[in-house]
Amino acid sequence: MKAFKNANVYVEGKGIVNTNLTFDKTIISTTELYDNCEVISLPQDAIVLPGFIDQHIHGAGGYDAMDGTVDALSTIANTVAMEGTTLFLATTMTQSKENINNALSAVKEYVSLNKEDGAGLLGVHLEGPYISAKHKGAQPLEFIQKPSVELFDEYNKESGNNIKIVSLAPEEEGSLDLIKHLSEQGIVSSIGHSSCKYQDVVNALENGASNVTHTFNAQSPLHHREIGVVGSALLLDDLYAEVICDTIHVSVPALKLLVKSKPLNKLVLITDAMRAKGLSDGVSELGGQTVYVKNGEARLEDGTLAGSVLKMNLAIKNMVEKVGVPLTQAVDYATINSAKQLKIDSEVGSIKEGKYANFAVLDGNFEVLYTIRNGKIIYSK
Repeated sequence: MKAFKNANVYVEGKGIVNTNLTFDKTIISTTELYDNCEVISLPQDAIVLPGFIDQHIHGAGGYDAMDGTVDALSTIANTVAMEGTTLFLATTMTQSKENINNALSAVKEYVSLNKEDGAGLLGVHLEGPYISAKHKGAQPLEFIQKPSVELFDEYNKESGNNIKIVSLAPEEEGSLDLIKHLSEQGIVSSIGHSSCKYQDVVNALENGASNVTHTFNAQSPLHHREIGVVGSALLLDDLYAEVICDTIHVSVPALKLLVKSKPLNKLVLITDAMRAKGLSDGVSELGGQTVYVKNGEARLEDGTLAGSVLKMNLAIKNMVEKVGVPLTQAVDYATINSAKQLKIDSEVGSIKEGKYANFAVLDGNFEVLYTIRNGKIIYSK
């Protein structure tokens, strides 16, 4: 067994308290310290938080989920562990069927290996190919496809039935049938890269959609006569709203508006990071397109934002220091909210006896000191 002694711990239902925390693979006690424990020493300003969950990330450390290899996924898993992330969804993008299948096959193989190092791979966030050409963002136009139940089932089989979220444009023909199909299987339908009008969003919600992909980005904007996807995300409390809190993809006032509009349990921090995360500025790649990374921004040659290089601990820092959100609320955005949406909150997402011992230990500057998954230290500073 391991333990933190007299540590500042964010305990479910209690807030941040000074306490002992004993664990092996799971959390044994949030109060008791046993004689045979290996005590992990922490500085006074350290705080033990639930491990972060990133439900929308393409790559890191020079690799991308679309590389379609176990090595790529392993590098991503170990890179994101350095930012306190303990669980993630490998996110694909609009590409050829062959390339998507390669990526999905690699996820199937990686999941079967049950690796103990790095963050745990929960499965796949299938972003595209069922998107709107008008709001494709950095997704290649030539590979966009119409929503299809049959094609999705092929993709899901290739993944080992590991697809957990599908980002799609509900206004496209065939999308509502697919949304119903996904809902029946417990898979999240997310409104993204979409030209939806308000009524389209309502129709999607009524058929089982529950999430908005990277709110504000690559979707129809708010207008006073047609509120689009953005306005619908702000208005409709039943929708979860993902957001990239790097203050580049979304301005601080817009972040404040989103926080003010959404119920506390319906906002989800994501990084939407691409392969350049964790590397120096320079030239990178996304979906066969050249990406230029400079000063924390990743853009195509025409200036289109192409994912981020954001780290989850910095997303939380931005929420606290720039948006003005209390620390525990910002942490919930990166942990329990995603866990609830993915229906894994009985096992992860908060610090509670019986749940898995997944922790992100941060210092007073939001730097990661330790990342622990299933009781094992997967990163230490």
